[in-house]
Amino acid sequence: MFPRPFSHHEHPGEIVRQFTPNWFTVTMGTGVLALLLDQMPGPAWLPALAADVWRLNIVLFSLFSCLYLAHWLFYPRQAAKIFKHSVVPMFLGAIPMGLATITNGVLVFGHDPHLALRLWEVDAVLSVLSGLVVPFAMVVGQKHMLESMTGVWLLPIVACEVAGASGALLAPHLPQDVAANLVLAGYGLWALSVPLALGILTILFLRLVLHSLPPAELAVSSWLALGPLGTGSLGLLLLGHAAPAAFAGTNLAFLADVAQGGGVLGGLVLWAYGAWWLALAVAMVLAHRPHRLPFNMGWWGFTFPLGVFILATNVLGTQTGLQAFVIAGHVLTMIFVLLWSMVAVRTLRGAYHGSLFAAPYMAPRSAARL
Repeated sequence: MFPRPFSHHEHPGEIVRQFTPNWFTVTMGTGVLALLLDQMPGPAWLPALAADVWRLNIVLFSLFSCLYLAHWLFYPRQAAKIFKHSVVPMFLGAIPMGLATITNGVLVFGHDPHLALRLWEVDAVLSVLSGLVVPFAMVVGQKHMLESMTGVWLLPIVACEVAGASGALLAPHLPQDVAANLVLAGYGLWALSVPLALGILTILFLRLVLHSLPPAELAVSSWLALGPLGTGSLGLLLLGHAAPAAFAGTNLAFLADVAQGGGVLGGLVLWAYGAWWLALAVAMVLAHRPHRLPFNMGWWGFTFPLGVFILATNVLGTQTGLQAFVIAGHVLTMIFVLLWSMVAVRTLRGAYHGSLFAAPYMAPRSAARL
């Protein structure tokens, strides 16, 4: 006999009260899965499966958006306490990044560049807000120590470069004047994210050296370091590829070859740095003994960072013509599918019981009634 749904809580309404933005990491990982499946060679039904995964992601993003909006509407005073917490507000950056995967899917599966542009504009605004508001809250409203630092710090920062890469993907499908503005905006968004992320990575490595591995419940956060490097590489590659057509016949035409060549070189450098972090992250997770790691929503950190790294690998294979990148992309995609499947199954189980719905900044139910 199956236990009743949400048995972890006394009332199903607790799902709304305990809902946090880390659920949007599900849409990040699932959206990347759709894009990767579409790029994989295989049977004729694979593109249709990729499109179905993208549609599922739209449903998930819509559901999570409604739940989080209800969280703020029904419990505004307690919900506002998120900005005092030292970890949960970082996941606000997952909202625009989840939306970015849907925006890219509108272009890839829906073939509607004008709708994608409207969604991209919303995504860009949310990304900039995430990259400004959350770090400001970290400075003025939270307490942090080097010992407690993890890769989660990167989440609100990376959203801008994800939006930049999405803009570069969209630019070739729009009129030239719009495309030129998108490419310039993409470089601006890239600059709002990557330099700061590289600084955070430097400090994060110092923290690892001085204080060893993060606690077991945050072990997967080591993979998040791969996100800004994979996305940073992807952004430079896509922006450099879009620049020649976008800048042709304009005052910026002289930058086209620089952007294209610099995109490949810069993308390769960031990709190689990402490969180093990936190897280190795998080693650190193995050192934790994966079978003893407690499952939580942080496990979705296995998906999106690796996914954008694979997307950058695929683009490097296309732009350089080197078969090694093509093979690496295919192998990593198969590993990604296995990781996504494992995390998705355990998330479904935890969601059914309700154990994954927990907002650490919310007062106990009895106190909330006072």
